[in-house]
Amino acid sequence: MRKLYIIGIGAGDPEHVTMQAIRAMNAVDVFFFLDKGESKSDLVKLRQEICERYVSRPYRVVEAVDPVRDPSIESYTERVEAWHRQRALLYEAFISEELGEEDCGAILVWGDPSLYDSTLRIVEKVIARGKVSFDYEVIPGITSLQSLAARHKIVLNGIGESVSITTGRQLAANGLPPETENSVIMLDGNNSFKHLLGQNLSIYWGAYLGTEKEILLSGKLDDIAETIEATRREARQRHGWIMDIYMLTRPAVSNHR
Repeated sequence: MRKLYIIGIGAGDPEHVTMQAIRAMNAVDVFFFLDKGESKSDLVKLRQEICERYVSRPYRVVEAVDPVRDPSIESYTERVEAWHRQRALLYEAFISEELGEEDCGAILVWGDPSLYDSTLRIVEKVIARGKVSFDYEVIPGITSLQSLAARHKIVLNGIGESVSITTGRQLAANGLPPETENSVIMLDGNNSFKHLLGQNLSIYWGAYLGTEKEILLSGKLDDIAETIEATRREARQRHGWIMDIYMLTRPAVSNHR
């Protein structure tokens, strides 16, 4: 039966790739890459570099243009669902047309497939459609959360305390979760931390973690919010894309434990 590996490859450093991931990659006949356009070509290049560095057997790479979310759909949830359906059709074609009955394919996922990534949901949609039969296996990867903590030399949670993981959209709409001391914010395209000025918070921010473009900033949120916003804007203009993440901590929390 056809098999598909969904492999977490870390936050940007090729050395984030685990031994388990390398073993799986060396069983792969076809790697599937999604082209997100010239501005994000770095993301494809890193995947190519990882394959060239770690795969010692013959393999093929099949690329396709990633569907674009329809901006005419007003509801965020419905817009994402429609995008997932488009991707499911694309993955279905990948598997049915590019994999032989005994072949193995792989999708290399930035970070880890379990955290703010759509690949597992989309693969389940492909299976539910019933057009093509295959088995799949998930290989975990180092997340941007782990990279952020390592680069800033911090612990995500205090002793006996909790940590929340949320998005910029949720932060802007609801503020910080009241029951947690530390909050990690992902997918924030609008500098939502600006809504929290005056609350005596600290921020640990990182962009392009693990890559040669890496940027790190930290300090009191009120003191460096404008610097982060300007740095983020300039980096996006220079590179055409940005991936960033940050942690906000409440005043009483010490992260160096």
